[in-house]
Amino acid sequence: MFSRRLTMNLSSPLSRLLVTKQHLQPNRLNSSLSSSVESITKVTQGTKYTTDFKNYGVNNGEIVSYLHDIPLNLDLQNKTATMVVEIPRWTNGKFEINTKLPGNPITQDIKKGKVRFVKNLFPHHGYIHNYGAFPQTWEDPTNKNEELNLFGDNDPLDVCEIGTYVGSLGEIKTVKILGSLALIDDGELDWKIIAIDVKDPLSQELFDIHDVFVKCPGLLETTRQWFRDYKLPDGKSENKFAFNGVYKNQEETLQVIEECVEAWKRLIEGKVQGDDLPTIQNTTFPDTPGYSKSYDIKIIDESEKEAPIDKSVHKNYFFSVE
Repeated sequence: MFSRRLTMNLSSPLSRLLVTKQHLQPNRLNSSLSSSVESITKVTQGTKYTTDFKNYGVNNGEIVSYLHDIPLNLDLQNKTATMVVEIPRWTNGKFEINTKLPGNPITQDIKKGKVRFVKNLFPHHGYIHNYGAFPQTWEDPTNKNEELNLFGDNDPLDVCEIGTYVGSLGEIKTVKILGSLALIDDGELDWKIIAIDVKDPLSQELFDIHDVFVKCPGLLETTRQWFRDYKLPDGKSENKFAFNGVYKNQEETLQVIEECVEAWKRLIEGKVQGDDLPTIQNTTFPDTPGYSKSYDIKIIDESEKEAPIDKSVHKNYFFSVE
């Protein structure tokens, strides 16, 4: 179970073998996609900030799923993994990997027929980090965490990249894993992984979550406050945190990621049953029930168009800081 995984010794030879050498291959699965992500590009369709916008990952002229086909490349020795950027820092559009559509493009979240934007919690504008997800991970909504009595949120693991540079939607980058925060969102467990781009100069000074407290004073406290309060402008209550809002360190976080990799493996093997689960269609694992040679989607790379954003999206909202 998940709580037992948190005590697993990651330095054991078996653990390292399973995760660093074959972390993407569930039993009987063989990946046809190289572990390199350098050849993966992106194409956009539709108009940004509208319901028809889609951003697809493409490899060698074929669409690849941001959820299933992009390799995670979890490396326990270097504490790194592959991240997909969904929302660049300081932007408001609530973009995310669409787990239900074939090809799992990045789309803007829709509520009551309208695209969604996160509100500005003064003095911030939109999201305060490059926000995204780890591919080939999944927080299982059918499996209860016995320690916390919570189910997963049915999405890939969220990542907050804290580096210097503002990312771009659909960007794929390698990040160093530093720690994590266990958010409870609408009664579901929703981990937030804290990481930094390995190309960022600051990554050479950050080796665990404690270093972030020292080298980036205020960042982790502000991150916790932002996730606590970001729904308040919509008239909702504060979010809560597991473990009293204490950040998990690097080793504990790597174990969280391992557990979510195992959950994703069960999903893509067709072993998880339930309502409203992600599509398991993929072009990478021939021995899985969702495998197909390609997605039945015509690639049309349109020049990116943007719809005008309503002025209300830029409004500041003020809340007391504790």
